[in-house]
Amino acid sequence: MADQANNQQAMDIGPPTNICHVAHVTYDRFDGFLGLPSEFEPDVPKKAPSASATVFGVSTESMQLSYDSRGNCVPIILSLLQRRLYDQGGLKVEGIFRITGDNSEEEFVREELNKGVVPEGIDVHCLSGLIKAWFRELPRGILDSLPSEQVMQCESEEDFVKVVRLLPQAEASLLNWAVNLMADIVEYEDVNKMTTRNLALVFAPNMSKMADPLTALMYAVQVMHLLKNLTEKTLRERKVASTQIVPCDDSEAEVGDVEEYNQQEKEHKGVDDVNKEEETMKVEDEVKPSNGLDFDKEKKQKT
Repeated sequence: MADQANNQQAMDIGPPTNICHVAHVTYDRFDGFLGLPSEFEPDVPKKAPSASATVFGVSTESMQLSYDSRGNCVPIILSLLQRRLYDQGGLKVEGIFRITGDNSEEEFVREELNKGVVPEGIDVHCLSGLIKAWFRELPRGILDSLPSEQVMQCESEEDFVKVVRLLPQAEASLLNWAVNLMADIVEYEDVNKMTTRNLALVFAPNMSKMADPLTALMYAVQVMHLLKNLTEKTLRERKVASTQIVPCDDSEAEVGDVEEYNQQEKEHKGVDDVNKEEETMKVEDEVKPSNGLDFDKEKKQKT
């Protein structure tokens, strides 16, 4: 009997040890973290801008997205930066997107952006520089999925429009967002001194990645033409749309606007008569890669 009691005692199951609570958390690209335990919320915001620890240098597939007013599905961090840039009058600041901000301030803002926060009172040149940096630091440039041979063969606006239709939806939305941003800035070029050519020049190196410096330079020139043509097309379309929306008593003036637009369309469908050798020199001055990839060495100028 004693042996049987000892055996029974040996078979008794003790209390559980090393208990581990498992929570199944998923990241939704529109709603953020789903199923996040409440004890983690102070350190991990439910609607974090990215499933990664940073919003820079990661794929858009791991970032929280939102739709802009034009229906483009883009990372919410870009929308936040754009809104703050506009709210602080960045569209009317001379040299916007050409002049770089303070490096120390940029590092601070990067840390805050990783939390989904855009600090108050940040220099507009810092904000514009971070927008360019976001595109530049993507694992893959937004134009890299395009056949480079086809891009290099484009000679007219019609050619560029046709080739960008080959972009996947995610990259097409990002390009459209960037082009409309550039168009917004050019509408104030009389104040900010940034023309379509100037903006295309500073944006082009951030849209693709090529290991060979010479190839990257030549391709950046063609990307500059692409951005310039698309921005000018967007501005013309806005002008026509505004004449159709605003009532006009003078029918002759309205007809004149349409005729002017048609004439511009004819001109832009021809070969872009630009001295490419001169533009190559301009891009070379703007883009000075140290290792074939780093195009972000712009010198700050005093406004």
